Order: sequence, then C-alpha cells, then structure tokens
Amino acid sequence: MELGSSSGRPVPEGLKAGTVTTADGCNLRYAICSDGVGKRGTVCVLHGRRGYIERDYETIEDLKARGFAVALLDWRGQGRSDRLLKDPRKGHIKNYRQYDADLEAFMKQVVLPDCPPPYYGLAHSTGGNVLLRALQKSTWFEACVLLAPMLGFRRTKFPMFILKGLINLLASTGFSWISMPGDFKTRAFSRNELTHDEKRFNRQLEILAENPDLDLGAPTVGWLAASLAANKYLMGLKGNDVLRTPVLIVASGDERVVSADDMDQFSRQVGGIPMVTVEHAYHEVLLERDSMREQFWAAFDSFMEQHSKPVIPDL
Repeated sequence: MELGSSSGRPVPEGLKAGTVTTADGCNLRYAICSDGVGKRGTVCVLHGRRGYIERDYETIEDLKARGFAVALLDWRGQGRSDRLLKDPRKGHIKNYRQYDADLEAFMKQVVLPDCPPPYYGLAHSTGGNVLLRALQKSTWFEACVLLAPMLGFRRTKFPMFILKGLINLLASTGFSWISMPGDFKTRAFSRNELTHDEKRFNRQLEILAENPDLDLGAPTVGWLAASLAANKYLMGLKGNDVLRTPVLIVASGDERVVSADDMDQFSRQVGGIPMVTVEHAYHEVLLERDSMREQFWAAFDSFMEQHSKPVIPDL
C-alpha cells in the first residue's frame, strides 16, 4: 500500500509502507522508518479515529531528529487499511477486540522482527484507549506517552445517560451500521476544534484533497457503542499494578472532543499516572502551534529521559 503526499508535505525520507494481515483476515497498512535512525529504539505511533499515516509526517521527522526509528499503523476501517462497510467513509468497528487484534499483528509481525529495540508508544485519542488495553497484559513497551487519550467523550447539554442508552439500543437491534448525524466533514478552520494552527490545518486539507481515499466521515452507531464499552471498561480499572508499563498522559487545556476530567480521574485511580496539560491546546496537540507543540515535546523528552534504556554505542 502506497504512501500519500502533497505539495506541502512530501513523504519523509526512509519511510516505507507495507501490509500486515490480522488473525481475522483484515489487511492493515503500516509504515516504518528505521534506516539510519533508531539508536534510541523505536516509537510506535498510534493515531486516533480519522487518523492516517500521512497525518503524522511532521511527528515522524520530530522523532527521527531525537534518534528514534518510527513505526505507524492505520487501524482497520480508516486510512488505507481495509474499510469495514460498503460505504468506505463510514467509521465503523464491531468492538475494540478488533483494534486489539490490529495492534497485536502490527507488533508481532512488523515491529518486533523489523524495528530496533527498545520500543515506546506514542498514542493519540482512540489510539490511547487501545494502547491502555494492551498495557494490562503486554510488556512490549518500555514507556508510553498518551496524548488526549479517549477515556470518555466530552460532556454535552443533552443527558449522557440518554445518549448512551439510545446508542446501545440501536446497536443491539441491528442498526450498528447507521452513521451518526452531524457535520463530520472537514470543517472550515474557523469552526474546527482540533488545532489553532491554520497552516497545519490547511496542510491536512491538502493531503486529503490529493489523497481522498484517506478521508473518513461520521462514526457509526456501532463504533460509538464499541467506544462507550471500551471507555467504561478502562474507567473501571483501579489499583497500582493494572498497567505493566510507565505511562504519561498529556491533556489538552482546551479539549473539546474527549473528556479531560476522565483522564484526570483515570490517572489517579490507577496509581497516580503523571499527567501534564498543554495550556490552551485543542485536541490535536501535534498539529497545534509551535509554542504548544514545544510544551508537549518538553514533557515527552523529560519522560523519555527517565524511562529510556541506555543506548549501547556501536563498536
């Protein structure tokens, strides 16, 4: 599967794409960049809903500059991985065990055999949810940084218990394929809730204009029902030993997509996971203004210094 580009953002040097097949037969696109880098190990970048590898090109360059190899994955149902419904723009999933299978295939068939150790996780939103599920059982990673992990949705004026009940009712009565209402097209910059940086916002529009197959529309009832169940499961975890890997949570100060309150509660109930906030940032910190991205990278670098394995120099 090929990598897309745009006039404003070419494919990073050394980045190569491939396909991995999950145990249940789903074909996933991945990309790795390990040639000439990786002295410090490999960072696995796991994006959120509507994410795709091309969205993270700038992040790849940032990680390479820090001495890391980089491995990325398009979750099933998005990017250039297999779409799950006849309408490819519908964001659908049956349950999060499917995402678990995606991550397992990616790690066992791509990262562990082909990327330099040790391994670290950098996950955003939905990707953070999936990674937290894995960290209860897996010892793949030395440390993980979660950017605005999805542990709950932003509160709305409409009572959440009614919304949850309606979504679960529709999903359980054969309507999981229906798209949720609302404007899930890429909004004008003035109405977006992802970034304050207009240049980076427009760069994503350019990528999608030249690679329209990467785009994704509204989530289905099934995706939301699965996400509600996944959130409920994680928010039910308690204790100092439920995660097998050191974790840092980075929250957005002006979060308008997922629940920052749930991040804070989760961090406290599973042993006091450190949590820092990038002030004034929207949901996509890595697409934010330079000043906000610098806050994130300062936190990332400090955490990695604490938890990185020492690098053994070449003889």
